[in-house]
Amino acid sequence: MGVRALSVLARPRAECSVLVVDDAAMAALNRAYRRVAGPTDVLAFPMTEGRFGKAWPSSRALRQAQGPEQGRGTQAEGPDLLGDVVISAETARRQARVRKADVRAELALLLVHGILHLVGYDHGTAEERRRMWHKQRTILAACGIQASAAVRAIRAPAGGRPRAARPAPGRRRGE
Repeated sequence: MGVRALSVLARPRAECSVLVVDDAAMAALNRAYRRVAGPTDVLAFPMTEGRFGKAWPSSRALRQAQGPEQGRGTQAEGPDLLGDVVISAETARRQARVRKADVRAELALLLVHGILHLVGYDHGTAEERRRMWHKQRTILAACGIQASAAVRAIRAPAGGRPRAARPAPGRRRGE
């Protein structure tokens, strides 16, 4: 699923880690990184954001700095590390039950949503939301998942704040 999503996004060699947790672990992450009480369904921790975001340039940034032909296909490019996606299995199960959807489709939707945050999509405004939801539907369809109802059901968190987690001021990723 994730490999196909990254291919649709023209990032076939990109990598991200995926962690599936319970609501208690998700609530702790949500509190630490977004200062929001309680669990959420998915968090994304982009490697290119936060205090140490420039410490690990993506292979795309390295190619731009070196020129398009230099280092192509070699380890000199460096890996295209996107970051981490964390999904709450308990919240996904609840959301699937409410929507009368398959939990696997819900997990796929949350994975795609998290990956989109890692590559820079957001849903803080109506236009951003429209673009992100369209891309979610495109990727899910490419993976053979019909999730139009689930995609419409996801709303931006209260206040339009994105789910992409950014470390709270004075904190580093992983603290």
